[in-house]
Amino acid sequence: MPRLITALVIFLTATVMAELPPSAYEAMQAKAPEFFEVEILRTDVKTGDAPNDKKITLTARVGKTIRTTTGISEGAVITITYTAVAHPAGWAGPGRVPILNEGDKKLAFLEKGPKPNQYLPAAGAMTFERF
Repeated sequence: MPRLITALVIFLTATVMAELPPSAYEAMQAKAPEFFEVEILRTDVKTGDAPNDKKITLTARVGKTIRTTTGISEGAVITITYTAVAHPAGWAGPGRVPILNEGDKKLAFLEKGPKPNQYLPAAGAMTFERF
């Protein structure tokens, strides 16, 4: 009986921490209310609340708009905020949203944040890449 419980705990832990399947990222991208090109104008990285956390603030200029529920238009300057967590080597789990650099031009799957001109990642690790 103890072996069965141990095996069950290991199985459930591995399942919970596993990377998301491609279909999950595709679904998140399809549901993202905002989908447009961005050019990163500025990247600010600050220490987060936990030792491995980094608070990311990207200032970006909107390029071509593909889908928008907020009516954002080309040329608008927005802020994208999120927390990036660095996991130890060998950690298995959902990928983190990448930290972009000034000058990067990417597609962005976003949702409106609570502050004016603030947007949040809407597709996890695939927020800035098309699946």
